[in-house]
Amino acid sequence: MLPIAILLVLVVAPMAYAVLGWARTRGQRALAVRPLPAWNWRMSLVSMLLYVLAFNLVFFVQELFLVLPKALVPGLRPTLFHNNHSWSGTHPLAELFQGTGVLATLLFGIACGWWLRRENTGAAWWRLLLFWLAFSGVFMALPQLATGALLPQGDAGRAMAYLGMGESARTLVALLALVAIPLFALWLLKPLLELAGNPAQVADSGARHRYVFLAATLPALLAIGLIVPFRVPREWIEVLIVPVVVTVVGVVWLQAGAWRQARSVVGTGSRSWPIAGPLAAVLALLALFQLVLRPGIAFF
Repeated sequence: MLPIAILLVLVVAPMAYAVLGWARTRGQRALAVRPLPAWNWRMSLVSMLLYVLAFNLVFFVQELFLVLPKALVPGLRPTLFHNNHSWSGTHPLAELFQGTGVLATLLFGIACGWWLRRENTGAAWWRLLLFWLAFSGVFMALPQLATGALLPQGDAGRAMAYLGMGESARTLVALLALVAIPLFALWLLKPLLELAGNPAQVADSGARHRYVFLAATLPALLAIGLIVPFRVPREWIEVLIVPVVVTVVGVVWLQAGAWRQARSVVGTGSRSWPIAGPLAAVLALLALFQLVLRPGIAFF
């Protein structure tokens, strides 16, 4: 049942939701004013860089909170790396603490999303960074919870096994995580649309689909290639699978639901997107990952 539910939530349901939006907004499209304003490609570039930054910061949060609880347990000697963590020694709580990384990223993402929904007057680049932090945190956690019942050897699956959760309980957690995926993506749409520098960019369903694609979907997909250097060296499936899953799971629902936002959404973003700051931050984080974290930092 669970593989079918995953297929429905990640493939069938977003396609059906997009078709529903197309049918419900036919009249709106007929009245739409064209042509649309010229697109500011600097925003797309900055969005890509900020997503690279946010994804890797959130991944660091996940690994850090996998290490910190183990460091507090006598007999465990954990080490933090740029793309993983390991430990020596044994203790029963080690299995439970394999779930603390998922919990930390989920709470971090929700907190950033809540902050973003409340903060609509800050700098546009800062609000876009909050958007990507919320996106990365939640969509890094929910797929792990959804697959916890299918992959008992995964982090979430091992924590569930320690808690004595049976098949029914694991399946329930997985189903709740799957339901949360579209809900959170749609919750993030409004603050994303508010970053438009021109109200005409989000005036109708067609304009919003274009805006979401150029402001979020395309930058996130292109960012996967830039995330790879942060994760090597490691097996290629480990290098690619996490950024691909996190990105695709989130942007599919962002794009599918772009039509549903109220017409009253007015862009309060910026038409000027500084590139130097985000680029410098990405390069600095890459240097930190490869020069400091890659050899490993022992927490004992």
